[in-house]
Amino acid sequence: MDKLISVGKEFLQDQNQGKQGSNSQGGGFFDRDDDDDFRTAKQEASQRAGSSGNSELFHSIISSIGQKQGKLENEDIDEEDAIKKYKKSYVDKDEDEEDEKSLGTAAAMHALKLFNNGETGDKQGKGAFLGLALSEASKLFEDKASAGKVASGTSKESVIQQAGEVAMKMYLKSQGQQQGGILGLASKFMS
Repeated sequence: MDKLISVGKEFLQDQNQGKQGSNSQGGGFFDRDDDDDFRTAKQEASQRAGSSGNSELFHSIISSIGQKQGKLENEDIDEEDAIKKYKKSYVDKDEDEEDEKSLGTAAAMHALKLFNNGETGDKQGKGAFLGLALSEASKLFEDKASAGKVASGTSKESVIQQAGEVAMKMYLKSQGQQQGGILGLASKFMS
């Protein structure tokens, strides 16, 4: 009987060590699917942003968004305001200075439009969409900063963070909808 208990303890210890090892490799707070999505997001953002991007910055922001995922899932999106911010930055090309909320939200909306139009090719998941949003935010910040249209105190990091959070909210919201997923949400936003 003692031998059976001893073997059982060893088995449980081995199982616990295996789980701890896989968590530490995966970042600790994501499940394996999220790990893959966030790795894809970093790759997409780095590739698409070109010279305006920074893979270390993208990694830091993606980690932050991953930690906030549960909170973001419960936050709503002001759809009309998001569309106004998108139009201000991309359609009307307003002359006013914009802050991180305006630029980040506009970039996430632009990423949604591009995603809906097949910009990410065969990559259709959360990681591809998030990476697209981060890269678009990086590019938009660079464009606006070079034209002197960024409000003082607005950093590139804060714009990219805002875009990532809005994109994550959109994605999570689309998962709760019965039909259409992210593409259904895109048609609702962009109609």
